[in-house]
Amino acid sequence: MIKVEVYNSEKLKLWNDFIRNSKNGIFMFDRNFMEYHKDRFTDNSLLFYDEEKLVAVMPASIKDGVLTSHGGLTYGGFITGNDMKQHHMNDCFMALKEYALLNGIKEIIYKHIPHIYHKQPAEEDLFSLYYNGAGVVKIEASTVIDLQQPLKMPKGRKAQVGRARREGVSIKESNDFESFIELENQVLNERHGTKAVHNASELHLLQERFPNNIKLLAAFYQEKIIAGTVLFIYDNVVHTQYMATNETAREIGALDLTIATVIEQFKEAKKWLDFGISTEDAGHYLNEGLIAQKEGFGGRTNIYQTWKIILEQ
Repeated sequence: MIKVEVYNSEKLKLWNDFIRNSKNGIFMFDRNFMEYHKDRFTDNSLLFYDEEKLVAVMPASIKDGVLTSHGGLTYGGFITGNDMKQHHMNDCFMALKEYALLNGIKEIIYKHIPHIYHKQPAEEDLFSLYYNGAGVVKIEASTVIDLQQPLKMPKGRKAQVGRARREGVSIKESNDFESFIELENQVLNERHGTKAVHNASELHLLQERFPNNIKLLAAFYQEKIIAGTVLFIYDNVVHTQYMATNETAREIGALDLTIATVIEQFKEAKKWLDFGISTEDAGHYLNEGLIAQKEGFGGRTNIYQTWKIILEQ
């Protein structure tokens, strides 16, 4: 019999220890990361016990009777230990549905963690979703490079990397999140009418809390940042959380050199480089120019899945 409890601050250490030792947890599920934007979301994270043993947790937020795992994170869902088996996961889903019905929750939006982020196989939740009648509501195309078996870059991309080097572009780790986010927001505003999810202060805060997991790699030209990427670094994956480049950088290949540097720097230590999604409108629109840029580095598609469970009240 699985028992469900709602997270509170007294369980912070228990939660973080479980995430750290899980087979599919990532640093974004650490409470010190999740709670940097706690004012924007109503947290409704859950802990699942089999008798007295904690067997799973689920980062979640709630709004208007909809439980989402989690509204402020790219993905979420059940985080489990190495001893999680399929029938236990089915029991966890049954307990989740019972909890939801008792608390007037009409829908559960479930963001599956892509398999490349797993330390051990951890797709018990996908079967349980299907088994419980959930439906896929969003498929997003992310672009991923296998760092240990990379595909060759095309000649044009290599030429741009060479040009950036000849022009004197240097790639360095930096803490100048202000200049980078200003550049990023210019790009996002021009192309999509949006801005970055994080501001410079938040990136400084998160980088201070997670110095080994968050880094800014910037391309400097004539002592100014003209391109760069904010990296989120996981056990098996390096994720380009943001990439930005101005017109000068595009002309001389500064971003190309930045990404080539990331590949070279992490090819021994990590398995995957994830460029993130190139889709909009819940996956119904593919930005072909953006995905072509990422594929030009040798990336190929890995999907992000979002499911929905509609509960019968």
